[in-house]
Amino acid sequence: MKVKFSPFRWLIKPIVWLMKPIIWLAKLLFWPIKKLLSPMRQLSKPLKIINQAIINRIKSSIRMQLILTFIVCLLVSILIGTITYGVLEIYTRRAYIEYTIGRYEMDEIVRGIAESFEEKPRSKLDDDDIQEMINEAVEERNFKVMITDVDGRVLYKSANATENEIDLYDLIRNINNVKNDPKIEEAPMEYASLYPSKVNEMNAYVIGIGVPEANIVYKNTGTEGAILITIAVYIGVFVISFQFLTKKKMKYIEEIAAGLQVISTGNLDFRVASKGSDELASLADNINNMAEELKSRIEEERKAERTKNELITNISHDLRTPLTSIMGYLKLISDKKYEDHRQLEEFVNIAYGKSEKLKTLIDDLFEYTKLSNEGIKLNVAEVNINELLEQLVEEWVPVCEENHLEFVKEMPHEKIIVSVDADLMVRVFENLLMNAIRYSYKPGKILIKLSCQENKAIVCIENMGDPIPPEELPNLFNRFYRLEKSRTAGMGGSGLGLAIAKSIVDLHHGDIWAECEGNSIRFFVAL
Repeated sequence: MKVKFSPFRWLIKPIVWLMKPIIWLAKLLFWPIKKLLSPMRQLSKPLKIINQAIINRIKSSIRMQLILTFIVCLLVSILIGTITYGVLEIYTRRAYIEYTIGRYEMDEIVRGIAESFEEKPRSKLDDDDIQEMINEAVEERNFKVMITDVDGRVLYKSANATENEIDLYDLIRNINNVKNDPKIEEAPMEYASLYPSKVNEMNAYVIGIGVPEANIVYKNTGTEGAILITIAVYIGVFVISFQFLTKKKMKYIEEIAAGLQVISTGNLDFRVASKGSDELASLADNINNMAEELKSRIEEERKAERTKNELITNISHDLRTPLTSIMGYLKLISDKKYEDHRQLEEFVNIAYGKSEKLKTLIDDLFEYTKLSNEGIKLNVAEVNINELLEQLVEEWVPVCEENHLEFVKEMPHEKIIVSVDADLMVRVFENLLMNAIRYSYKPGKILIKLSCQENKAIVCIENMGDPIPPEELPNLFNRFYRLEKSRTAGMGGSGLGLAIAKSIVDLHHGDIWAECEGNSIRFFVAL
């Protein structure tokens, strides 16, 4: 097999070998930079955390959002107002010619000549030197310089001067008039400057006469108007930007108000949209929770109303049945429609039994009303639940035998102590036992089981009976609720037994529930 020769292979190898030292050199050069930047990289993570915390804080606080909005609007208004003032300042600026700087320069030159004569040695000042000093001072200047004695005779003068004598008094008067003229800064008037000096130990005056150099200056003619316009721009930009930035929040507030209006009309299914994580979002959530709570309470009230109607129907039926029997048998006794004394006793016993049932119904209704209105005060004490159940079961054995049933107990050997009102808890277990006896298959067995789980005493009462649909189990403890198939003359109770049991357990902050697996029905009480 022949191997093809590739020229590119031999070309790439030297390039790779040449690149290696370059790469190492680059790494060596970038190593100190990397070390210098490493603290910044370490700080980046805390800075990101702090930044995120600040953002979350702003998002969760409407107050912080308003403060930030105010600052942004203020900065925008200041920026635009400042630009506006600058534009107005340029627009209202006017150009003027003034001579103040030229007069000042003339005075400085004349005073400089006068002082230079006094500083130089007097023996060195000849006429040529003096003339040269004057010519140098006024070179390319638009004014003339002269040196006079105290009488005004010109001793020395610049090349552009023609005067031989100067009236000093008239010159001083003109100088004062020019200085006192209010239009001196605008008019191109001839200006004179005079300074005393000594030339070769002789008193003299250095005089400068001429029109000062003109300078262009700019002045604002409408400053007050520009300030007023700028203030208006400040206020206008702030108001407009604030309205623009808060438009979304204001719209959301209007949505919340509209949602409240809808809910107030009775539409409790309406929900306000929750946007963001600030106080407004929390307000929307609270409104939704309020609507949900109101809906739940109204449904509960409606359910209570339905239950009340069922109460009236059930109690009327349950009270009417024994009452009708009592009245019937008493009527028979009153009319002496009995065959003998034995039949009379039978009628009396039946009437008494019906009155006992009537009393039981009334007592149950009265007790449940007290429990529902929290009219019972608990007498809590530490109770041995084992002994309580044992004693209760023994008392119910005769009733159990009359119904061809048998109690089966599963109790632990160790004592289980609970803090309960013993009398009320006896009523709970009596109601559960009566319920089990009433609805058990006969003959049969009733299991009473006691256990301790997760620091709770759990009592289970189990019997065999007709299956209960799973959806009906939670309703067994409702007020005056009974399964329709149990409404028979022989088995039907008041429908309050389990509701009373639940109220008592709730007062003890315990739990009570029912389970059904096939024909096995179990009631649990956890304390």
